[in-house]
Amino acid sequence: MPETPWWKTSRHADRRPVLLARNRIQTAIRGWLGERDFLEVDPVALQISPGNETHLHGFRTDAIGNDGLAHPMYLHTSPEFAMKKLLAAGERRIFAFAHVWRNRERGALHSPEFTMLEWYRVGEDYTVLMEDCHAMVMLAAQAAGVTRFRFRGIECDPFARFERLSVAEAFDRHAGIDLLATCQGAETDADALRAQCRARGVAVKDDDTWSLMLSKILVEKVEPHLGHGRPTLLDRYPAAEAALARPAPDDDRVAERFELYACGVELANGFGELTDAEEQRRRFELEMDEKESLYGERYPIDGDFLAALADMPPASGIALGFDRLVMLATSAPRIDDVLWTPVAEV
Repeated sequence: MPETPWWKTSRHADRRPVLLARNRIQTAIRGWLGERDFLEVDPVALQISPGNETHLHGFRTDAIGNDGLAHPMYLHTSPEFAMKKLLAAGERRIFAFAHVWRNRERGALHSPEFTMLEWYRVGEDYTVLMEDCHAMVMLAAQAAGVTRFRFRGIECDPFARFERLSVAEAFDRHAGIDLLATCQGAETDADALRAQCRARGVAVKDDDTWSLMLSKILVEKVEPHLGHGRPTLLDRYPAAEAALARPAPDDDRVAERFELYACGVELANGFGELTDAEEQRRRFELEMDEKESLYGERYPIDGDFLAALADMPPASGIALGFDRLVMLATSAPRIDDVLWTPVAEV
């Protein structure tokens, strides 16, 4: 029997308590940030580039200029580029509840359009963001009136002290893989990682890149164990996976990047922000080369963003999947259950 549409009165009545909890959580987080002198901003979604990460896929459109010509534009996959330009312009503490769009993503934890909570702190260490995450998780639980997060039979205490693991520690503990032995600075040894994968039962191909193999290990062996009983901070990503994060000052093999997990679900991705425009361009070009190899497409690089990095002060920033946070706080099984108006199926 087909599922009752979300806009039917009976279905909406069942969904409404979760949606009201969503509003309470959003209000609580806005209040918490406002009390700490964060300014809410509203970054535009239409951008020159949707983002330059290999496995993120944007929605393309055409902007028709006054000359009648079509110019390619994209809906952003994150408000990051626009918000960092605001930091370059002089803002010091900002946040946004931004609608973002990611193509090729649909499932229990993925919607093509979703809400990202992103915030930045100028002149503050990225570890402060970890404390922010603790506050956000507790606020969500309090606003929803729960003492446990739940997803697919896994429970997590949102009030417990967070577990903090480096990526290398997590790979050793949950996959038996010595990750840092396969990289030196930002250089990686795919053959060495491939040999370890095969020894540990991770199916990899002869032409899989180091990055792709890391992703497979993370998804198959590591992520399912994170955030059980208490939230987990997965810290110090390899430099080759730094994205827009700066290198760690004590070890050039890793970067100031962490992700937050609860109930095996990734909730947030935080950085000590890179402000070296040339290094950022190099990373973007490598990511786009790999995207073209894997998917046959590449996205333009936002030159204004790279120019803004020269004026951007040292800062830390983080993006949190707001809908996923609501899911865990309300024990909702699917992201569509916590969206006021879910995206139509195609």
